[in-house]
Order: sequence, then C-alpha cells, then structure tokens
Amino acid sequence: MSETQKPIIDVHEIMGMIPHRYPILLVDRILDYSLNEWAIGLKNVTYNEPHFQGHFPSQAIMPGVLIVEAMAQTAACLVVKTLGDEARGKLVYFMSIEEARFRKPVVPGDALHIHVKVEQSRRNVWKFSGEAKVEGVTCAEATFSAMIMDKK
Repeated sequence: MSETQKPIIDVHEIMGMIPHRYPILLVDRILDYSLNEWAIGLKNVTYNEPHFQGHFPSQAIMPGVLIVEAMAQTAACLVVKTLGDEARGKLVYFMSIEEARFRKPVVPGDALHIHVKVEQSRRNVWKFSGEAKVEGVTCAEATFSAMIMDKK
C-alpha cells in the first residue's frame, strides 16, 4: 500500500468511532474518504432488519429517515477520522436536516452507497451534503449539519 492509499474502515473501527450499535448502526464500512472533504460509506440492506417488519410487511422499503441517519453516521466517521485525537471523548450530534429528497425506494438486497461531502466546518459545527445511491442511481439526498460535543 502506498502512502496515499488508505485502508477501508471496517465495522469494528466504525464502532470505535461512533456509539451506534445494532439495530441502529447503519454503516457497514467506509469504502473511501479524504480527510475534511468527503467519504463514501456502505450499508448492506438485509431483510432481517427490524424496521422491515412494519415498513412495509408486503413490500419492504427502508425508511427514508434511516437513509438520512446512514448519511449522518458516515459523516460522523469522517469527522472523527479528520479530528483524530482531538475527537476523543466527543460525540457528533445531528443539528438539522434540510432539503431531504427521496427519489427511489431502497429495498432488501440493495448495497446502499452513501456519499457525504463537507460543505462547511466552523469550530464544532459541520455542514454536509449527502447522497445515497444503489447501483449508481440516486435514491435519496439531503443537506444536514452536526455539532461536535463532549460526552456527558
């Protein structure tokens, strides 16, 4: 591996970066990233996830709010990776969600590729644009912001 290549961030490292656990951990790995700029996460959507029992039993569709949450978790991983040691003892909290659009259903069996881009960062507030894709087709997009705060 050359100096410019980065290893994939696997689910074990992700769990060391953010506090989420099953059933709300919605990022299986980070496929690629550029510190302080962008990241691409992966969520493998499976039928045995609990939300599919009720959304919808006859035609399982991943709830849009969970797709946006997957974007936020991918962004949180990017923030933690960017901040490095400075992120110890801190959590990344949602502040706002804007311009959310849902274009195509996400269903069990899909590999959801989550693209997030840093739009702005000032002190402890970060703003992102996000896009979730399946096989290159945009399923959802949103702009959102988060605040980095000390754990209580």
